[in-house]
Amino acid sequence: MTEASPRGTYLIIAMSIRAEIEDGSITEALPSEATLMRSWNVSRNTVRRALKVLESDGVVEASPGVGWRVVGPAQRRPLIDQMADLIAVDSLKVGDVFPSESKLCERFAVSRTAVRRALAVMEGNGVLDTVHGKGRTVRALPASLTQP
Repeated sequence: MTEASPRGTYLIIAMSIRAEIEDGSITEALPSEATLMRSWNVSRNTVRRALKVLESDGVVEASPGVGWRVVGPAQRRPLIDQMADLIAVDSLKVGDVFPSESKLCERFAVSRTAVRRALAVMEGNGVLDTVHGKGRTVRALPASLTQP
């Protein structure tokens, strides 16, 4: 019987794949899940957890029929920046309703977890305000929009 992987192995795998992407070893398609399973000697679930971490960080994306692929450099802008730009793109003003989590997930093709993290940062920075039952509203314009 094989020995179980220690906790956090998926994070080690995710960090390793991220490093390979950053140094240019992986530029387009990632190795298959089966290949990653064999090279790390872990279960498919462990590999998928690692890939989901990278997906929520916007580093890779699932591509039907291809597998997992690296997101292009132009698409790798931090989600928080993309969401802050949304205020200008949609011409939102202070007091306007900010799009819901599900709409943001669809629009940016990211997980709800990634959207929630970005929203939490925006709320912490005072850009958004949340009212239970009413959603989020724009509380202040991001600094990038108010500076000339």
